[in-house]
Amino acid sequence: MKLMSGNSNLPLATEIAQYLGIPLTDASVKRFADDEIFIEIHENVRGEDVFVVQSTSHPANDNLMELLISIDALRRASAKRITAVIPYFGYARQDRKPGPRTPISAKLVANLITEAGADRVLTVDLHAGQIQGFFDIPTDNLFGAPVISEDIIKRHSDKDIMVVSPDVGGVVRARALAKRLDNAPLAIVDKRREQAGVSEVMNIIGDVKGRFCVMIDDIADSAGTLCNAADALIAAGATDVAAYITHGVLSGKAVERVNASSLRKLIITDTIRTPQSALDSDKIRVLPIAPLLGEAIKRIADESSVSSLWD
Repeated sequence: MKLMSGNSNLPLATEIAQYLGIPLTDASVKRFADDEIFIEIHENVRGEDVFVVQSTSHPANDNLMELLISIDALRRASAKRITAVIPYFGYARQDRKPGPRTPISAKLVANLITEAGADRVLTVDLHAGQIQGFFDIPTDNLFGAPVISEDIIKRHSDKDIMVVSPDVGGVVRARALAKRLDNAPLAIVDKRREQAGVSEVMNIIGDVKGRFCVMIDDIADSAGTLCNAADALIAAGATDVAAYITHGVLSGKAVERVNASSLRKLIITDTIRTPQSALDSDKIRVLPIAPLLGEAIKRIADESSVSSLWD
C-alpha cells in the first residue's frame, strides 16, 4: 500500500500516514511559469494499491487539477488500484439544477475523477448523499457523526442537550446524531434563503428553552446561517449554543462572524486545512479526522468492512 498527498491538506495526509505507520510517497508538485501543474512521482508504484489524499477545497480548481494529474500519473506508472481520498469534495453543493441553463457540476467532477483513472473514491460527509450515484466506481462516504458524538459525550454529557438542524435539509443528519446521543430531542431552524450565502432565520421548530443546543451541519462557508441560527436559539431561551461542522470552509469574514456571534463554540474537523485565523480564535476548535480516514483506508486495503465504522 502507498499513500500519496497533494498540497491541499498535507498536515492531514501526514497524520493519516502516522496512523497507518507508513511514509508518504515521495512525489513533487511543481508549476511552470504559466501556472500549469506538473507532478512527478519519485518512487516505484507499479502493482501497488495507492491512496491519494487531496481535498478539493480553496483554491478548488487548482486542488482538483492536482488530484486529476496525480491520478493520471499513477495510472501511467502502472499502479494496481488508485483510490481518491477526498476528505472534502468540492462542487458538492452543485448537485442539481437550481434553475434553467445551470450545470450539475458535482456530476461533472465525478466524471473527471473517474476518467482520470481512479478506481475508487473515499470521502467524508458528502453535502448530498445522491452524489455517490454520480460515480460509476465504488464510493465510500464516511460520516463525521462518530467523531462528533464522541466529543459531545466526552464534554457535554452533564448538560440537557438538544440537537438542532440549522435548516430543514439537514434534519436527517441531525436525527442521526440525536440517535447517537441517547435519542436526544430535536429542533429545527426554519429559514428562508433569499440568495446564495445570505440567510434569514424565520422560526424555531421545537422548544429549546433551558436547553444546551448542539447544531450539526456538514459545511460552514460564510457562517452566516450558523450565526443567525445561534442568535435565534438564544433569543428563544436556549442556555448555550455550540455548533459541530464537518467541513470548515470558513471563507471571507466567517471567522469574524463566529467571534462576534452568540455561539459558545464552533467545532470543525480538519478535512480542510484550517486557516490560521480560525486556529487563533478562542471560539473555534478542531477535531482530528485522521484516525477515521486512516482506519477506512486500512480496511479498504485489507478488503474488510468500511460500513462498520459508523455502526
